[in-house]
Amino acid sequence: MSEKQDNPKLSRREQILQALAQMLEGNPGQRITTAALAREVGVSEAALYRHFPSKARMFEGLIGFIEETVFSRVTLITQADAPGVKQCEQILTLVLAFVERNPGMARILTGDALAGETDRLRQRVNQFFERLETQLKQILREAEVKEGLRTVATPAASANLMLAVAEGRIRQFVRSEFKRRPTEQWADQWPRVAIGLFRQDSVAQPV
Repeated sequence: MSEKQDNPKLSRREQILQALAQMLEGNPGQRITTAALAREVGVSEAALYRHFPSKARMFEGLIGFIEETVFSRVTLITQADAPGVKQCEQILTLVLAFVERNPGMARILTGDALAGETDRLRQRVNQFFERLETQLKQILREAEVKEGLRTVATPAASANLMLAVAEGRIRQFVRSEFKRRPTEQWADQWPRVAIGLFRQDSVAQPV
């Protein structure tokens, strides 16, 4: 939760979530216990449970942070008067940059940190990606009407492929224990992806 690290007035609840995110980053591949988390925060396990009734609720707090941060910015992107191709690029770049700044969140989005946890956490992560895919699909459909932008495949297939590329880069980031940055070479790769996705006679501006 790097966006909150400089705030000196974190509530105890926010301190717990920040500590959990930092432990996910600092212990790649390891499962975080409430005992270890309590030590990190400097409180008892009982104190943790006064703020969160379960560890699952702590993870839900982090997932909520991911949703709020990403989709508030997605809204700003879609409200700006940019071509559809550019909006897709900006959304994918946003997601990749977000996980690069927040490696612990990357472990949550890949499911790595959720092994052994309740199924509803994985379902909520699935919903996050489904919502992103729906947003990309909507951009493509609106751009087809407003700009005459056309994709080689259907908007649904194109949105799915774009998201699959982003998810693959996030998974590489986690698998490499945060050594392979999600945004590394992305500026060179996106134009190649876009050329394969969009009919070039319908792209008004360079991709």
